[in-house]
Amino acid sequence: MPNVLPARWWAVWLACGVVATVAYPLLPFGWAPVVLSGLISTGSAATIVVFARRSRTAAAWYLFAAGLIVWIVGDVAYARQSMSGATAYPALSDYCYLAAVPVMAVALFRLTRERGSLWSGTLVDSAIIAVAVGIVYWALVIEPILSDEATPLPARLATAGSPTVGVLLCAVIVPILLRHGHRTASLWMLTAGSGITLALNVVWTLVPGVPAQLMPFLYSGYLLAYALWAAAAAHPSPVTTVAAEGDRLGRSRLVVLTGSMLLVPALLIVQGERGEVQSSWFAVAVGSMALFVLVATRLSGYIGRVDKQARQLRDQATHDDLTGLPNRREFERRATAAVAVEPGQVMMLDLAGFKHINDRLGRATGDQALVAVAGLLRDAVRDGDLVARMGADEFAVLVRDTRPGEADAVAARLADLVRRPVHAGEHELLLSARVGVSSGTGVPAAELVRRADTARYAAKAAGGHVVVYSAGLDEQAEAAERLGADLRHSLEDGDFHVVYQPIVRLSDTRTVAFEALVRWNHPVRGFVSPVAFIPVAEDNGLIVELGEWVMRTACHQLAAWRRDLGPAAPGYISVNVSARQLSEPGFAPVVTGILAENGLEPRSLLVEVTETAIFGGGVAIEAVEALHEAGVLIALDDFGTGHSSLGLLRTVPVDVLKVDKSFVDEISESPGRAVIVDALIHVSNGLGLRAVAEGVETAEQAAYLRSLGYQYGQGYYFGKPVPTPGFTDDQPSIVSGTSRGGGG
Repeated sequence: MPNVLPARWWAVWLACGVVATVAYPLLPFGWAPVVLSGLISTGSAATIVVFARRSRTAAAWYLFAAGLIVWIVGDVAYARQSMSGATAYPALSDYCYLAAVPVMAVALFRLTRERGSLWSGTLVDSAIIAVAVGIVYWALVIEPILSDEATPLPARLATAGSPTVGVLLCAVIVPILLRHGHRTASLWMLTAGSGITLALNVVWTLVPGVPAQLMPFLYSGYLLAYALWAAAAAHPSPVTTVAAEGDRLGRSRLVVLTGSMLLVPALLIVQGERGEVQSSWFAVAVGSMALFVLVATRLSGYIGRVDKQARQLRDQATHDDLTGLPNRREFERRATAAVAVEPGQVMMLDLAGFKHINDRLGRATGDQALVAVAGLLRDAVRDGDLVARMGADEFAVLVRDTRPGEADAVAARLADLVRRPVHAGEHELLLSARVGVSSGTGVPAAELVRRADTARYAAKAAGGHVVVYSAGLDEQAEAAERLGADLRHSLEDGDFHVVYQPIVRLSDTRTVAFEALVRWNHPVRGFVSPVAFIPVAEDNGLIVELGEWVMRTACHQLAAWRRDLGPAAPGYISVNVSARQLSEPGFAPVVTGILAENGLEPRSLLVEVTETAIFGGGVAIEAVEALHEAGVLIALDDFGTGHSSLGLLRTVPVDVLKVDKSFVDEISESPGRAVIVDALIHVSNGLGLRAVAEGVETAEQAAYLRSLGYQYGQGYYFGKPVPTPGFTDDQPSIVSGTSRGGGG
């Protein structure tokens, strides 16, 4: 049983084989070398039998062990014959050797051939080598032996049988030696043992009359081969790797096959130069024809494999690996051919919030969601229409020969289809698609894709679902690009500046803090509203650099106020942070570094984040948590206008709740409509948060908020954002907050 022997039995037995190989030639003639060789040979056979059952190729190992046992019987018979001085030929040992080699050769082939069809490259290569070497052996060795009528027939057959089985062994072992790719430890040892056996058999067959003093060294080589075979069977690694090597025609194998095919013409040339009569012309002719058929078969199989790989490469180059849909290049190629003969419409769509799925649930779930969406789109289109994955969460649909007005209906149907629950593993996800549609007669496919993409970006910016392309969208896109370029130049030229709006205590309208806001005075455009340039900066990534500049400027200003005003300085500065900034790696260390540069404690900074920026979780939540752990205050801005607000208050470390201006405006319209503002102060107090009402514009609003229990407010009533706020000597100091909410 395998569990009876030690786990590293293969190493123990291999060491025994090496010792026996060295010791055997040194032992005096007699029973000592016979006993040593018997122990190694029988022990090797027993090891193979014991460990074979755990292998995937157990049947082949058992067959190999059977051949080895027959070989061992031959060794015993030969030893007995040598000790007794008998000279009978052929003897039992000769029959055993001739019977053992074919069995072991078949077992070796089954153990080492590449997985695949029976007529794989290994089998054909072995046949080519066997036929080529066999023709040479037949002409030079076997036929002269068989034609010698002076020798008894049994002796002739036995003598000819030795090179014949040698040819078979050569045909099996040479492909093993030429194998490419990864070799396991078992395969290395099996290859080494087989190579040693092949070399010894060649010497035994082709070198007549081996000197008696060299015979012990030949026998010791066989002992080493026995030990290597047993170690290969006992080693835990498989003989063949899990991933099959396949029909690979490497350089070394090609050289050997070429040499094998040249053996026959070389034989004829040599015999012709010597003036020898080719008496075995029939065997040479038949063998040559067999070689031709085998080589043609080999080339046919190899060409077929190359064609198959070429098709696979074409598929990989034109299709998406994950979904199996055509990729962008293939979509544009097929769309070009389609719109050249009939009208067509292109729809580009992407999935809103898909990045949050990857961040929150992992890429494996995101991939499953993409596969599910691809299946929905594929099933929804007609025969002849085309669905492709253009990259990330973007898909394209080509609707051919569409009737006027049908594009909107198809796009709406696709958008509605994607909004249905999508199953991704154990998760049921609700997605939403933004769809851009373009159409036109005689318009190149690449232009249709560009127009649909432009419409999709417009749908994304507008927060809608379906937008049909129009020329005005290009103007908007170009305007956004120009604005983005101006953003870069203005950021480098210093056209941005920071203004500060007070946050006051409602009980006495004294300023407790300031919110830092960015403003842009373009030298040509003049004042540019943040509503216009912030989304562009978010889209092109400049918001990261701009936001860091605003934070560094605001913190530097707070440090200056504290240095100049002392206790009369504001308690903290509030800075807005975008979703793009939160998703940047290392954002929290950047913030803490800015505070350290200006000598400010972490609670001197309040970072304002929106619900939409952190709703998806993932990197954004991690950044907020890291800031909060460092001591930075966190505010949830525009509260109530996003999604899942109450849930976020439980999962996100929040210190301040900023109630959106839209709810404060309702106070002036009707006291009965102030129910949300009333509810939010109770939520804030219950959770220990500091509530700040935004957008306070009248004394009535301020008084009403104070009556509801609000302590802090912000808005034009108390002060507009200005570059240099005014301070008085009796400005009260600001007390930093406690645990979650804190004071003023």
